[in-house]
Amino acid sequence: MKQNMLIRLVIDLSMTTLMLVAMAYQITGNTIHELVGVVLILLFITHNVLNRRWYKTIFKGKYNVRRILSITVNFLFLISMAAVMLSSVPISRDILAFIPINNDMILLQIHVMTSYWGFIFMAVHIGLSWGTIINAVRKMTGITSTNRFRTIVLRVLVVVIVVYGVQASFEREMFYKLTVYNPFGWYNDKSSIGFLLDHLSIMGIYISGTHYALKFVRKQDRGMAYKDR
Repeated sequence: MKQNMLIRLVIDLSMTTLMLVAMAYQITGNTIHELVGVVLILLFITHNVLNRRWYKTIFKGKYNVRRILSITVNFLFLISMAAVMLSSVPISRDILAFIPINNDMILLQIHVMTSYWGFIFMAVHIGLSWGTIINAVRKMTGITSTNRFRTIVLRVLVVVIVVYGVQASFEREMFYKLTVYNPFGWYNDKSSIGFLLDHLSIMGIYISGTHYALKFVRKQDRGMAYKDR
């Protein structure tokens, strides 16, 4: 595996992990939340610097479904993370507590809602690159051949994750977290394992959904190309 690809994978994995830690506010407390947020911002900036060539190619070449979706999701992810970063500065209670602000409720609402939107866009973003990630993992582990039993097991696992993720989405009222802010919170987390399983499974919905939707689109495109011959 190329060193640049490995660095990108490590950064992306670190960002995903830190995003989950940052969202576990009721478990970690405010100080850890803010420290993790600072590191997450630095990694996000690094991620965009390493992938800066992508911005130069936006207006070049042909546009297909995957590319349009990729550009849209990446910009929405960028906007949501920018909103999270900008809103975090005036509402900081520890790292930047010296910044005076009288009414932080609106900024807090923006910060929470955009962080959950960023969480969703991050999962879709990962789903768009899931094929590349899988191929990189295969090269690292030396898995080159396909295995029907392994494929069936993995697909069953995906179904289990999605079903659990849908249940977790309802229990944690994800719809309201994306649309309405409740200052008293919806879910009193007592178990870090429960929080991790719930949010990883919710991510699994969007990662697998995006990945398999793209596979379906590619299959349709290949079928249309074959008929045109």
